[in-house]
Amino acid sequence: MHKIQHSAHKLLVYVETLGLFIIAISTVIAIGFEIAVMVRAQTVTLGDLLLLFIYLEVLAMVGIYLKSGKLPVRMPLYIAIVAMARYMILDMKNLDTYRMLGLAAAMLVVALAILVIRYGHTQFPYKTKDEENL
Repeated sequence: MHKIQHSAHKLLVYVETLGLFIIAISTVIAIGFEIAVMVRAQTVTLGDLLLLFIYLEVLAMVGIYLKSGKLPVRMPLYIAIVAMARYMILDMKNLDTYRMLGLAAAMLVVALAILVIRYGHTQFPYKTKDEENL
């Protein structure tokens, strides 16, 4: 039974690593496409820069996960805030007051969630495996 569990765990690790590499490669391809769009347009907009920033955050998230085996919950939240800001900037003329307030409120809620998570990590840190065995 233990051998089957070990084999299943090993398979899941391989699939997980493959998935992370697919995400990383896809993100690099998307960065290339965005750069090509900017070159063709011969201009760089704030929306372009924010999109590139989102791509870099995704790559950083994959790198952190590959290095530590842990996914910081804050990373996707940071990406969400930048994505909402990008949406607001790109569609500013078409946003009515309620949608703008809704987006601002959503950004505030996500920012507060990040603060709560940071507070929780500093006040109630996880124990390492060595600390748990004591």
